[in-house]
Amino acid sequence: MEKTDSFKRQEEEYRRKTRRRFIIIALSSVLLLLLVIGSVVVPVTNSASSSSNEKQSIESVCNVTLYQESCYSSIFALKQSTKTSNSNPDTPKQIFMLSLQVALNELTALKSSTFRGNGSTYKALDVCSRLVEDAADHVNMSASSLSNSDSIHWAEDVRTWLSTAITDQQTCLEALTNESATEIRASMANAAVFTSNSLAIVSKIPALIQGRRNKRAVQSVGVEMADLRPNLTVAKDGSGNYKTITEAVNAMPKRSKRRFYIYVKRGEYNENVVVGKDSWNLIMYGDGAEKTVVSSNLNIVDGVSTYDSGTLIAEGRGFVARDMGFKNTAGPEKFQAVAVRSSADHSIFYRCHMEGYQDTLFTHSNRQFYRECVIRGTIDFIFGNAAAVFQNCSIEARQPMKGQYNTMTAQSKSDPNQNTGFSIQRCSIGPQGNLTARTYLGRPWRVYSTTVVLETGMEGIIDPEGWTVWEPATQAPDSIFYAEYKNNGPGSGLSGRVTWPGYKPEIKDEEAQQFSVQNFIQGNQWIDGLNIGYDPHI
Repeated sequence: MEKTDSFKRQEEEYRRKTRRRFIIIALSSVLLLLLVIGSVVVPVTNSASSSSNEKQSIESVCNVTLYQESCYSSIFALKQSTKTSNSNPDTPKQIFMLSLQVALNELTALKSSTFRGNGSTYKALDVCSRLVEDAADHVNMSASSLSNSDSIHWAEDVRTWLSTAITDQQTCLEALTNESATEIRASMANAAVFTSNSLAIVSKIPALIQGRRNKRAVQSVGVEMADLRPNLTVAKDGSGNYKTITEAVNAMPKRSKRRFYIYVKRGEYNENVVVGKDSWNLIMYGDGAEKTVVSSNLNIVDGVSTYDSGTLIAEGRGFVARDMGFKNTAGPEKFQAVAVRSSADHSIFYRCHMEGYQDTLFTHSNRQFYRECVIRGTIDFIFGNAAAVFQNCSIEARQPMKGQYNTMTAQSKSDPNQNTGFSIQRCSIGPQGNLTARTYLGRPWRVYSTTVVLETGMEGIIDPEGWTVWEPATQAPDSIFYAEYKNNGPGSGLSGRVTWPGYKPEIKDEEAQQFSVQNFIQGNQWIDGLNIGYDPHI
């Protein structure tokens, strides 16, 4: 939660470096600006009226951002160094593209940095290096979509990708606890500020940026699952193409625009499966969540970062897992130990089981949908900063270690313009086995944490307060959004709930609809065609 405030503290340092940095890397900006904005480069005029118009145009757009001074100074410096000024005021679209280039320049500089270290520092820097790469990819995707996309959800796509870039940067900042990484932390904080500026612009004035277009809906690339013929089969007994899931994933085509199917036969597969960011549109399916099981035990106590500890890690867009189980067997004494981490946009988990203790399911970023899944754990066992909808799932709290209590969710929205949060719809919440520990619906990880529980059945394990703070003896930020809507069962009583300003015990129907599959994650555009039943509305 402290990281958002740290961004502001970096602005003063940024202003001292801005002009020197942009002059050095400005030449790399020109090509992107010519290709995407489509503007003609003309010499800088020296007229007072031109300069005044230029400043007014930038200021009018930057006024919607959280970091107005950094927005204005960085964009103005970039325009001066790339000599793209002209006598006419810039359009919001052009200024938005410049803001993206500012963020990309900072990330490019970070990518060229040497991430050196040893021991735990090296591992943190390795995680950061990959996160910087991913953040840059998502900023690039946002720039490209401005001219190429005709989706009716153009603005939501860009908001998702910029939200993900900020989440990547935030995850890196968390990993960099060593003092030797001070310079990288400062640069990463600057990049997060610049990305936040772009996110604010597209969030507050999307119509001005997008302009007039002929729009159509994006068609799903899915096909019906009936009579499915897999592209590859995995079987431990040697009856398939491969004996391990990892081998099959590595064999699939990169950046496939068509669905690629991997069938995993029944058995327990002791491996860590990574579906990398270039493995697009993979559907991985098994013989049932209790018959086809992937198991591992990576954890933070044994030196593996939370980010990398997942038994399954899904990063490639359009990933689907169905009828499979994923376990992290490290146990509660190993603390953070992830069963599934998804950073994949348009990822789906259907009839899957995720089992662990602390940090079972890491919904890291992008848009995600969970249907008829079983999710088991103890502390923060559904956490992250994705826009995630859980529908008809069974959420089961387990007995933690002595002295601990359970928190089902820990959502980590850090910027008010991010379109992220957890929407738990028509699920069941109860215990797995004998449970005596206090259990809460969640706690706010960061200052804009967003979680809603809708039309869900709650057994009596839920503490009457419902929700708890991040740390004892602290206050929940007023800026969070926690809400309940038409829940039922002995744990759903509202009379004893917390009285935080950010908690809404009974939201209205129209507020609840904002968190539907259709409205919150635009799921009707990418879930259709996969033979997965879902409810588009609340």
